[in-house]
Amino acid sequence: MSSLLFSLAPLLPWVYALALLPAAVFASPSRLWLPARVAGYLGVFLVLAAWLQALHDTRHPDRLGLAMAGLVSLLALVIIEYSRRYLEGEAGQRRYVLALLGTLAAVATVVTSGNLVLVAGAWILSSLCLHLLLTFYRERPQAVVAAHKKFLASRLADISLLLATLLLVQAGGSSQISLILTAVTAQVQAGGPLGWKWQGAALLLALTVILKSAQLPVHGWLIQVMEAPTPVSALLHAGVVNLGGFVLLRFAPLFSAAVPAQSLLVLIGGLTAVLAALVMMTRISIKVRLAWSTCAQMGLMLLECGLGLYELALVHLLAHSLYKAHAFLAAGETVAHARQHALQPPAPTLELGGLLRALLAAALALLLLQGLWGWLLPSPELPLVALTLLAIGLAPWCLRRDQPAHGLLMFGLLLGAYLLWHQAAGWLLDQHLATAPLPLTVVAMVMLVGLHLVQGLLLARPHGALAQRLYPLAFAGFYLDEHFTRLTFRLWPARAPQPLNATLGDRA
Repeated sequence: MSSLLFSLAPLLPWVYALALLPAAVFASPSRLWLPARVAGYLGVFLVLAAWLQALHDTRHPDRLGLAMAGLVSLLALVIIEYSRRYLEGEAGQRRYVLALLGTLAAVATVVTSGNLVLVAGAWILSSLCLHLLLTFYRERPQAVVAAHKKFLASRLADISLLLATLLLVQAGGSSQISLILTAVTAQVQAGGPLGWKWQGAALLLALTVILKSAQLPVHGWLIQVMEAPTPVSALLHAGVVNLGGFVLLRFAPLFSAAVPAQSLLVLIGGLTAVLAALVMMTRISIKVRLAWSTCAQMGLMLLECGLGLYELALVHLLAHSLYKAHAFLAAGETVAHARQHALQPPAPTLELGGLLRALLAAALALLLLQGLWGWLLPSPELPLVALTLLAIGLAPWCLRRDQPAHGLLMFGLLLGAYLLWHQAAGWLLDQHLATAPLPLTVVAMVMLVGLHLVQGLLLARPHGALAQRLYPLAFAGFYLDEHFTRLTFRLWPARAPQPLNATLGDRA
């Protein structure tokens, strides 16, 4: 990696860490938030300076780490400013600020460090600091129970992460991530199969990501942490949960050569995306819908990485983080949006045939635009499964009957914008890896197209036989969390919440 990684980028965690001391000393809320705000603005300026240096660096800087550092610094600034106003007059603000700065410092370390041992330690620390934020309201039983379930799932993930780190250091002969990836790339190019240490490390890393990304069957805590402050939800869904996707991208050369790990990511990620998307259709609460959406989106991101669609996964990660941060921080405006939507004329009833025609039209448009794009700017073609994903996502724009010209224009703009972002993601990753085996691709396409057809049938026939049978199961979350919850409280019961008067003296 370039000298950039050892000059500017690793300073970002120190920006947040050094703000901990003055934040712990100051007593008044007005002074308490000052170090955090300074750290927020300083982090953004530091990343901008790092990018300016990277543009003039000819030694291939760590562009992926810089892109994630930019995302972390931007989210940190927004969440710090929002939290300061959100918690005005609340008790325990010092405790909140210290936990928030600790979480940001740990997350920034994960995305900027080149040492695997340091990355593993920081990832574990980010989970511990986030636990303090999730239990900010200690007197609320639901907050304590959900945080307890997350705590146990994260500790299982930590064990898996530490074992994977040990195997990677032994197999690669170093704790430096660049040297580990160089070793695995050399073995792949030599033509021989990966040894059991590489395969075991890939499986353990995939298991770690599954556990930390709230995938089935340990997803329940993510849906139930609604008692935490809203900025904490934004930080969790937009930043901390997405660290799993970043780790998969960082170790893409390893996963692209480990078929068992790819299979695990595709199966668990695909099933989570399908089931969570169906459950989300039954939810009314905006924050609960967003939580199920995060569960589904993370499943889709894991599926993309398992299929070797790393450029698509990077675009998905960045877009999902920014969207979820905005969605949670703007959740309070939901009522106003609902009232505005109620004034609009009712949308026509969807038909399954119309959805299929829209999907076909979107797929044909994607093929034509990709051919034109390849003629203007030669680049690797998108795999069929990536085209399927994009076609499913863009198909609703082909259903605009009220303003067909506007819908067609937006469709074209979105396609062009995605292709630009795809090129940018390829430049950030700076690697060319093989896609997954054909059987995994077929399984993924069946799950994705099947989900689209089932959702279309439910929307077209909301009172049909399928809807009547599927709705009770989806409303109950397919009963997937109950067994894990019972096991959790049987093995390690949660402590009783502290009474309200125990927290009244904790005022900053």
